[in-house]
Parts: sequence; C-alpha cells; structure tokens
Amino acid sequence: MVPPVAVSPLIKTARYSALIAGIIYGKQRYEYLKPLGAEDKRIAEEEKKALDEKIRIQKEIEANQETQTLQQICTENLFSTSEWTSKSSPW
Repeated sequence: MVPPVAVSPLIKTARYSALIAGIIYGKQRYEYLKPLGAEDKRIAEEEKKALDEKIRIQKEIEANQETQTLQQICTENLFSTSEWTSKSSPW
C-alpha cells in the first residue's frame, strides 16, 4: 500500500476557507429566504381554507338537491291508475 501524500498547508487552508465561506453563505441565504417561504406558506393555507369551504358548500348544495329530488320522486304517484286505464290496449 502507498503511504498517504502530504497535502500542502496552502491547499488545506484554501479548502477550509471555502468550506467556512459556504457555510456562512448558506446561513445568510437561508435567513433571506425564510420570511419569503413563510409568506408563501401563509398564502397557500388561506387558499386551501377558501377552497375547502367552497367544496363543503358545493357538497351541501348537492346533498340538498339530492334530498329534494328523492322527496319529489317519493311523493309523485308514478303509476297512477288513470294512466293505465285511459290508454286503450292494442290487443
């Protein structure tokens, strides 16, 4: 096996400097984007609440319409005897 190669102190310093600079940049970028993301999240929640309310109202309207239709069907006399007796039989 080959022994490890000694890395130049200049290269080590440059690598650690780049690492620290990246960490600092990432923290600053995160702090900049955090309020923007919170605002987007708040807006999305409001839109979802409005959409959920709209869907709930639509379902309620459909249920009421279905109930009214069923009541109308049940109260109608679909097979009244006058319909059957007034028509003359072809036989």
